[in-house]
Amino acid sequence: MIHIRRSEDRGLADHGWLHSQHSFSFAEYFDPKWMGWGNLRVINEDRIAPGTGFGTHGHRDMEIISYVLQGELAHQDSMGNVKGIPPGDVQRMSAGGGVQHSEFNHAPNATTHFLQIWIEPNVRGIEPSYEQKTFNTAEKTGRLRLVASPNGADGSVTLHADAALYAGLLDADHRAELHIAPGRKAYVHLVRGELKVNGQALRSGDAAVMADETLIELSDAKDAEVLVFDLVA
Repeated sequence: MIHIRRSEDRGLADHGWLHSQHSFSFAEYFDPKWMGWGNLRVINEDRIAPGTGFGTHGHRDMEIISYVLQGELAHQDSMGNVKGIPPGDVQRMSAGGGVQHSEFNHAPNATTHFLQIWIEPNVRGIEPSYEQKTFNTAEKTGRLRLVASPNGADGSVTLHADAALYAGLLDADHRAELHIAPGRKAYVHLVRGELKVNGQALRSGDAAVMADETLIELSDAKDAEVLVFDLVA
């Protein structure tokens, strides 16, 4: 089963300083048909205006990934981390038993554009933790690069969740495949460009929601940046 979720069908919130598109129900956007997929709970495409950001707030028992597309995201948390997250970096914060954090765009004239991703953990109440790694363009070009996994395989960030995340940069004659174990779910989010997923066309912001598919085939790409999630059912 493959269902195409179009970019324009996502929830939308415009707070002036923040423009956010929600793939799943979040905050004031609620759609009972879109509460998540497998253990993937949130994909918010956020644009933060210059000199603004999210004030200090708390989370518990969630694996939170930040994937920056443009600009830089300034992160600070109650664990003592003060970090800048540029494009190419993947940040993982395990909220565990509770963490306070903030995100900010300090640039005076540039928008910070990033994806905020939440994955439900398979353990609760753990000590909060933080991890950030760089995955350069060459590592992702023409292939799907593992960037997050339960065991930190291949240099990926480590998730306390039964999920894996791959990132790819595909163009022209590039093709990529990913095998999914029977009984699992997958979610393909096209960040930008054009791409076909198992023959079905996606445009920027679209997603392919997949179940009972053991092979994901990506083809006919045009300047595509894509994230692929391998998820528990």
